[in-house]
Amino acid sequence: MQKSWLLTCLINFLIAALLGLFLRFVFVFPVGINFRYLTHAHSHVAMLGWVYLMLFSFIVYYFIPKASKAYSRLFWVTEIAVVGMMLSFPFQGYAAISISFSTLHIFCSYYFFRLVWKDQAGNNLPERYLLKTSLLFMLLSTIGIWCLGPAVATMGNQSAFFNIAIQFFLHFQFNGWFLFAVLAVFFKILNRLHLKIDLKKFKWFFRFLVFATVMTMALPVSWYAFHPILLWINGLGVIFQLVAAVFFVVLLKPIWPFFWPLISSLAKLMFGFALICFSFKIGMQTTSLFPEIAQVSAQIRNFVIGFIHLLMLGVISGFLFAFLLQSRFLIPQSKLLKLGIASFLTGFLSTELLLFVQGGMFYFGIGSIPHYYLGLFVFSAFLAVGILLIATSVSRNVKVKGG
Repeated sequence: MQKSWLLTCLINFLIAALLGLFLRFVFVFPVGINFRYLTHAHSHVAMLGWVYLMLFSFIVYYFIPKASKAYSRLFWVTEIAVVGMMLSFPFQGYAAISISFSTLHIFCSYYFFRLVWKDQAGNNLPERYLLKTSLLFMLLSTIGIWCLGPAVATMGNQSAFFNIAIQFFLHFQFNGWFLFAVLAVFFKILNRLHLKIDLKKFKWFFRFLVFATVMTMALPVSWYAFHPILLWINGLGVIFQLVAAVFFVVLLKPIWPFFWPLISSLAKLMFGFALICFSFKIGMQTTSLFPEIAQVSAQIRNFVIGFIHLLMLGVISGFLFAFLLQSRFLIPQSKLLKLGIASFLTGFLSTELLLFVQGGMFYFGIGSIPHYYLGLFVFSAFLAVGILLIATSVSRNVKVKGG
């Protein structure tokens, strides 16, 4: 992996964290900004500048043994699209310039799909299935984006059509493209370490996870176009996800005693952190089996933000950092890196605790945590500082070559 790619991804992550920190600051010391516009910038840079490009880098590194120069050119064109969104969204929201850069990013993702589908090597079943499925979910998610224009033109940006289109994009990005790509890299690493899994059990895990991903889309649809059948579909999807989780544990159990001693203590920490967050994510989705919780889940903003951060920062970013450590792109012995990881985890755990506790208090009508917004701001600073320290350690890391 090129050092310039890794640093670019981390700088994007840092900028997303700083934008998020400023959003927290606004609640403590109100300033004259368009909060919604800045939120668009924060979310797009985090999703497309950090997670998308980091997965881009890992997929090229692990699955494309002889990557052509087209990948390098595509990486930088994609980064231009991210920078364009970063600079335009805070000032105009969804308008001509930001939409142009968003469209450029979508076409870059289509070209990435074409390149990887053509060039990916290896016949090992688990990672090949997961990689191709992740790419298909990436394509599928963009249908939501293409529906935004017609939704605004016909029904307006407050309509059910508009909101369902956004949820469609987010659902299949987070739970489809991002999650399946992370699992593809994970199983690829296991294969590189010559740790074989039961293919029959993997197929069952894979099938249940795909069905669960498609069917749980019914829940966000129900928030804007309620029908009882949608809750039943989501409930079945949640059960499928639980079954997939059981198969995931069954798959890992025989090889875990061999995998665990092969990785550094810091990599152990991040793999453990990501897997625990993955368990919490499944557990939280399981609560949507109760109709009352399913409906209120979108009404309490603290729960929504907490869940998104759990998936993006806990599960996805947790695995990405674990991969970087296991692949020796980061030096586990670096004191700066250890301090950065500690700061990142402190910020994540503290802000998640505040978000969910406050959400629970709103749900039960108890009131507010004293100095809640100040606490969120302070602990969000730990996230930004942690990412800065990790990026600084990478800049000093001579093991990451290229770029």
